[in-house]
Amino acid sequence: MTTIVLQKITAAGERTKGILAALLGTLLISFDSVFVRLSGTNGVNTVFLFGLFTVIAMAVMLQATDRRGIVGTLKEDGWPVVVSGLLMFGSASCFILSIKYTAVANTVIIMASRPILTALFSWVFLKEAAEKSLWLAMVIVTGGIAVVISGSLESVNLLGDSLAVLCVVFLALNGTLQRHDKKMSRTAVVGIAGVCLAGALLPFADVASFTPTTWLIMAAMGLLSAPFGRVLTGVATRYILAAEAAMISMSMAVFSTLWAFVLFHEIPPLATLAGGGLILGSIALYILFKLKQTTAS
Repeated sequence: MTTIVLQKITAAGERTKGILAALLGTLLISFDSVFVRLSGTNGVNTVFLFGLFTVIAMAVMLQATDRRGIVGTLKEDGWPVVVSGLLMFGSASCFILSIKYTAVANTVIIMASRPILTALFSWVFLKEAAEKSLWLAMVIVTGGIAVVISGSLESVNLLGDSLAVLCVVFLALNGTLQRHDKKMSRTAVVGIAGVCLAGALLPFADVASFTPTTWLIMAAMGLLSAPFGRVLTGVATRYILAAEAAMISMSMAVFSTLWAFVLFHEIPPLATLAGGGLILGSIALYILFKLKQTTAS
């Protein structure tokens, strides 16, 4: 299925490719919260299984779709693909630990700085300057996220907040690196991150406690939506600015809230609805503006 989607994206225009890849990738990743909720196990076990199944999925996909194979891809792409995989592993680890040591709202607020920090790194390292329309959209998206979590802030925890900042730095650096090396295999990157996650958490995972349901739910997440969503968001940086891809990815918070409402009947508060509308509205208007700009040129 993902191969067909990638083929359709490839047939589109350059900017359209990037926007579609970012949107579809973000949509797939937004299902993470659903699978985690249904897994019936703790966070360590969940991340371990996600890493394990991600390795399997990416190894099969890489071997089946890339003529170079796994070993050839790693040799040809060299250190950038390894560094990118480690940055992805670092961001995932810091995000999980941040949620553990500080309020979720604190983490969400800090994560909202991702598009701006990505734009800054892209300007410093790649000399790619973001347009005024992108900066405006990023500011509005950040404001929307602030509205979503307004009134939810708890006492500040320095360790948790510091980990959230480090997570954003890793994400921004990775987006910039993937933008710089457009030929880098995104599948290999996600696979390397999966290896690191599974390897790091294996000693702490309680494998004997896994139920058949846990295995099935996490297989669905690790073999399908989660890794391919991350591949697609990586593919997006081949065609659009890393900051643009990062901004579009912020819509994940809105999608995740929607799935919680549809599947678990969690009614979001008014602030979430208002902020979510602001986030999606600004991203939608930016996308339409850029597509219209592309069509006119």
